Amino acid sequence: MEKTAVEVKKVKLRNGETIAYRERDGGTKNVLLIHGNMTSSKHWDLLIDAIDPEYKIFAVDLRGFGESSYHKPIMSIKDFSDDVKMFVDEIGLKDFALVGWSTGGAVGMQFAADYPGYCGKLVLLASASTRGYPFFGTSAEGLPDVNNRLVTYEDVKADAGKTIAVQTAYDQQNRGFLKAMWNMLIYTDRQPEERHYDEYVEDMLTQRNLAEVYHSLNTFNISSVNNGLNDGTDQVKEIEIPVLVLRGDRDLVVTERMTEEIVEDFAGRARFVELKDCGHSPLVDDLNQLLQHIEGFLAE
Repeated sequence: MEKTAVEVKKVKLRNGETIAYRERDGGTKNVLLIHGNMTSSKHWDLLIDAIDPEYKIFAVDLRGFGESSYHKPIMSIKDFSDDVKMFVDEIGLKDFALVGWSTGGAVGMQFAADYPGYCGKLVLLASASTRGYPFFGTSAEGLPDVNNRLVTYEDVKADAGKTIAVQTAYDQQNRGFLKAMWNMLIYTDRQPEERHYDEYVEDMLTQRNLAEVYHSLNTFNISSVNNGLNDGTDQVKEIEIPVLVLRGDRDLVVTERMTEEIVEDFAGRARFVELKDCGHSPLVDDLNQLLQHIEGFLAE
């Protein structure tokens, strides 16, 4: 089957930032894709090429990723979701399904809570929890210290085990380190074919907001409970649209407990499906299985 043309476009938001996005030709049912940390819209390419042509696909580069600008630092997931609101208003996009992957899931939940009437369905793929994604300090052995939940942005930025290690790889253009990291945590079984993988690594090097994203995930909490760092806003109750929660049974990034928190906090309003033999990137591990569940949900 011939690939549908995909064009990279840019639009200036009223806050002065420029958002780059991919738009696939054709289709009448709007779908907005929001990527996660260390990625951009580029990492959706396999899904964009393969998803049913009835869908009109838009995939954004969040502020500080890919080809988007980064004039003002983000300090919360809401900063990202407010950008998404300005973006969809600027291009006139309404009545869409939203698919958020990892950090993008948190952005999608915040958007759906803050701006009802735009998004009709929400897919949370290997998503951060409704209670955020905790950032633990590094022990003397170089491992995450679960007894040391970092609190401030400054602490997160200064953590040697995670923030500084990845930021140094970015600064030194250390592609080998990034590949080794992804092979250890994400591509633990299947890897992208070599050309794609090289393109993904080049794309990772465009990120300019690493510590800010870690901090934003650490402090995100739309649940009704305290997440160990702060009280939740309880905005999860404002999300009344159909929600599909997907997590691979081999995911080493998002834990089973984080996914359970999402399901618990939606209190019966979200459906969970476990993706068999998949890690944190079902797009690479089993694209057909992923599409089966996403397309089935969108068609309901």
